Amino acid sequence: MPAVPAVTAGASAPSRTNFLVAVLALAGIVVALMQTLVIPLIPELPKLLHASASDATWAITATLLAGAVATPVVGRLGDMYGKRRMLLISLGLLVIGSTVAALSDSLTPMVVGRALQGLAAGVIPLGISIMRDELPGEKLGSAVALMSASLGVGGALGLPAAAILAEQFDWHMLFWVSAVLGVVAAALVVTLVPESAVRTPARFDFVGAAGLSTGLICLLLAISKGASWGWGSASTIGLFGVAILVLLVWGWWELRTTEPLVDLRTTVRRQVLLTNIASAVFGFAMFAMSLVLPQLLQLPTSTGYGLGQSMLAVGLVMGPSGLVMMATAPLSARISKARGPKVTLMLGAVVVALGYSMSIVMMAQIWQLVLVSAVIGAGIGLAYGAMPALIMGAVPVSETAAANSLNTLMRSIGTSVSSAVAGVVLAQMTISLGTFTAPAQNGFRVVMGIGAGAAITALIIAAFLPGQRPVAAPVAPKAAPVTSSVS
Repeated sequence: MPAVPAVTAGASAPSRTNFLVAVLALAGIVVALMQTLVIPLIPELPKLLHASASDATWAITATLLAGAVATPVVGRLGDMYGKRRMLLISLGLLVIGSTVAALSDSLTPMVVGRALQGLAAGVIPLGISIMRDELPGEKLGSAVALMSASLGVGGALGLPAAAILAEQFDWHMLFWVSAVLGVVAAALVVTLVPESAVRTPARFDFVGAAGLSTGLICLLLAISKGASWGWGSASTIGLFGVAILVLLVWGWWELRTTEPLVDLRTTVRRQVLLTNIASAVFGFAMFAMSLVLPQLLQLPTSTGYGLGQSMLAVGLVMGPSGLVMMATAPLSARISKARGPKVTLMLGAVVVALGYSMSIVMMAQIWQLVLVSAVIGAGIGLAYGAMPALIMGAVPVSETAAANSLNTLMRSIGTSVSSAVAGVVLAQMTISLGTFTAPAQNGFRVVMGIGAGAAITALIIAAFLPGQRPVAAPVAPKAAPVTSSVS
């Protein structure tokens, strides 16, 4: 078929630009929904899937592991073969996974479906990278901030929607809706998102991909299953040991191969390294709220501090934080434009620390938890908008997708560690009410205090970032035209 020229930033009409941003943000939100999709089902999963409670948790763990593997690999493939192409493949995997899960009534197909959903985790960094290639400089900051925040927005808004569907319909409907949304997002991407001409021709690093995948699976499996297996068990310690060994060998390989999966020389640059570390710490801080507030809301009033609310009420309390993140994204971009993304990241850390500090003494009323979640959401929106700007300001255009994917992976590792730490704290600090055992109120306070401490740690790390302006508008690449076969 005849070739069509790639759409460059300077040639994009305002209306097309707005549609592109809206479509990519929608795709990010749809993918983020899968993380909260099964939360209303967690207590019922063993019965629904005819499995033990420990086995049923694989429906959660499979998504985490698949996302960790897919994110850096898909980012590199996007730089090599086309970001839009990999975006569509990711959305296709989401649709297939949702359909498999919707048709399942036992554990094995559910785990397969959830793993396929997890393979779509690279959509958000791919979307950010497409924006860098396609948008004019004046639109880039706010668009990237919105796309980055879509991870939190989708998670927060998905909770009430999932609760309503779970209460009003058969649980399979959750996955059918996810499949339909994936199809809609893919159709819009095909229609409105051009393929970028920015490519990095290279040989794919299969050894590096296998090494990183193995190391991440061992690490995250040990973190996510350590509490149930025992932190001192042979399985947990062995997985941690294998993860360390494999990742060290992987790093040695990546430094010596000519076309690595991850350019470690770029990742150790001060701005990239510190941003990634801050992202992991911020991911830790963000997830603490998601672990504490739902339990506080749902625990019975007989505990003396539980609010005895339904899952739908939990969703309605958490939902405003997603709206606040969305509203904060343009503010994040304006602050970064005026003061630099370093200042925005630091401000976001301060706001998150403030929100967690408030929560330690404000957990007795529903309105207090709504306020706390909104404040923390505002801080996350500010910080998440700044992180891609910091990354893109320090890496070449040819490595945009891979660098953003690694940054997203660091956030995911932070949330996984947060879940493990909070689980240990809440399991150790409990109260007994007859045959009923629940986390103690002071346990929740300790977790929230840890969240505040993590935010302050991110603030300190961000303070050592170089003071730079946001990434400039991308220059139209000198590349061969993209053919309509990938349009």
